[in-house]
Amino acid sequence: MDNKCKVIAVTNQKGGVGKTTTTLNLGVCLAQNGYKVLLVDADPQASLTVSMGIKRPDELDTTLADVMQTIVDVGDFKSLDVGIIKNLEGVDLMPSNIDLAGLEVRLMTAFCREYTMKSWLGAVKRKYEYDYVLIDCMPSLNVLTVNALAAANSVIIPCQASYLSTKGLQQLMGSVAKVRRNINPGLKIDGILLTMVDNRTNNAKSIISSLREIGGLRVLDTEIPFSVRAAECSVEGKSIFAHDGKGKVAAAYTALVEEVMELEKERDRPGTERGI
Repeated sequence: MDNKCKVIAVTNQKGGVGKTTTTLNLGVCLAQNGYKVLLVDADPQASLTVSMGIKRPDELDTTLADVMQTIVDVGDFKSLDVGIIKNLEGVDLMPSNIDLAGLEVRLMTAFCREYTMKSWLGAVKRKYEYDYVLIDCMPSLNVLTVNALAAANSVIIPCQASYLSTKGLQQLMGSVAKVRRNINPGLKIDGILLTMVDNRTNNAKSIISSLREIGGLRVLDTEIPFSVRAAECSVEGKSIFAHDGKGKVAAAYTALVEEVMELEKERDRPGTERGI
């Protein structure tokens, strides 16, 4: 895979923690900084696709399910860029729809099933020379999420500052470590991203403090604050930068881009090792 392009999987096996919001806004902000960005919707619920203004994903002619199925069936790399929707708020999108759920079943018996998405991304990156690919994963550690982790250089884990959201983090970290050990030795965890943070509550403050004190667990410095304006974005089909560009959430995602870019520089320094 091309070392120039950074592939980041945004994942958490718990739903409702801000994976889609993070993928969209991180991607748009990277594009605003001059990078060429592809967003990949790897969830049959198509939340990312809908959040980018495509209200009827089931009517799309070509989605991620189609191109991955082509690889499984015939290994054809000639037209795997078909279906990419160009320049939505400065980023490209490979959309998803419910067909991806059917593909998940078919992948279970496919040869080298864990590497199907990696094969597709390799062909697409060579053609379009993306700087960043962000994959919005579904809320479970199934064969589609394993595909995303096999294709990724690193992982960002959005997590709400609540007891139930943090309860499964150690299990998730173990699952990522297993993928690293058996499938993708170069996979790193950029860190846990705290989302929908309300620092007015003692509970949130206590959970955040506890997470930051756990040894060997990187919690990103950036925290995404809770905002009603951010919740409105999915309905509008826009990023936070288009909906409320001067608000606190947009400022937080701008800070996140700076932190992610610094982490990437750290990873690329000779002799630097970032564990998970």
